[in-house]
Amino acid sequence: MTNSGNTPQTKPSLLSLPRNVWAVSFTSFFMDISSEMVINLLPLFMANVLNVGTAVIGVIEGLAEATASLLKLFSGWLSDKLQGRKWLAVLGYGISALSKPFFIVDNIWVIAASRWSDRVGKGIRTSPRDALVADSIDQKRRGMAFGFHRAADTAGALLGILIALVVIWVMHLDSGTSINSLSDNTFHTIVYISLVPAVLAVLSLVIGAKDTLVKSRRALPKFALKSLGKEFLIFIGIVSIFTLGNSSDAFIVLRAQDRGLNLIGITAMLVVFNLVYSLISTPAGILSDRIGRKRLIIGGWLVYGVIYTGFALSSQPWHVFVLYVFYGIYYGMAYGTSLALIADIVPENMRGTAYGTYNGIVGILSFPASVIAGTLWQGIGTWKGFGAPAPFFFGGGMALLAAILLLVWNPKINQVA
Repeated sequence: MTNSGNTPQTKPSLLSLPRNVWAVSFTSFFMDISSEMVINLLPLFMANVLNVGTAVIGVIEGLAEATASLLKLFSGWLSDKLQGRKWLAVLGYGISALSKPFFIVDNIWVIAASRWSDRVGKGIRTSPRDALVADSIDQKRRGMAFGFHRAADTAGALLGILIALVVIWVMHLDSGTSINSLSDNTFHTIVYISLVPAVLAVLSLVIGAKDTLVKSRRALPKFALKSLGKEFLIFIGIVSIFTLGNSSDAFIVLRAQDRGLNLIGITAMLVVFNLVYSLISTPAGILSDRIGRKRLIIGGWLVYGVIYTGFALSSQPWHVFVLYVFYGIYYGMAYGTSLALIADIVPENMRGTAYGTYNGIVGILSFPASVIAGTLWQGIGTWKGFGAPAPFFFGGGMALLAAILLLVWNPKINQVA
């Protein structure tokens, strides 16, 4: 395996991270407080209040990601073209913030449109934001920077879910209703609270971040996959195989409810998952700076495969709870590390385009991934499907295949800052 070949001489310090990394991390922290309060409970709201089936939920989730992914492709390229990342990211965060109030409408079409708008905002912001982080840090600390950003992002998710848990507990105690399903009043209250951190997220980026001049600016070529290099194309091909088995986490939430976990249990499960994810991300990023990105990603995908097989075989509520907690290890090991690896293997002036392509392809493939998962679970038309375990067996198998392919790949790392 090719390593980055740069072992730090001193112990890395988070305090040494530049202002942009901190600003972007605070922005992600606040936005995830807002989003995770709502998005994790949205499939339960659609199923319990609006009586929507899993196949339709799969279409809504997949279509939201896929349509927004076209903007991820464009916004990354545009940030390279404009040689500026910040204001595209601000625009994306702003759109996501503005979509939040519409989740209070008890209409599946409005909910679907709001979910799509939220993902459009994510599509606009994600690639310029990731490129801004990559532009602001040297290669020797790149894993740490992306790991810290993921940790802050996930800490926000953890806090958001804790707030949702408190709201659920208090409102169900006051009303005396069952905590086995989500009520419309509870969900609406959570949406209203989510508006405050959404606004803070936008302000954090506007005030705290600034565009960074990349040293080796060159004329941006016309968008073409081949301009991103052979190494990137191989990596994105392997990631695509993994992604086809990586359906929306909404199906894990529905699996938990299917196994008998009540609403409080599901919310607590999400809290502990995000705690594990947050704690793992920064150490994993630092480790990838020392031993190479590929090993961390392979390890994360293997963990994913084992966990998804466990979801398929689960028979008790606590099985899903424990498995989902360990699911945080996969995210902590693989997510931020993949972003750091992309910065290692593409030309410096093409980072925005590379992140746009990566995020775009992953997002587009999330649509068939979620549709496949929903169809395998519930079927379509007169076909009844294979039942709840099927999408998880499929996801585990695809993760194993992708890990094997990544193992035999030997990428060439750019030795630049």
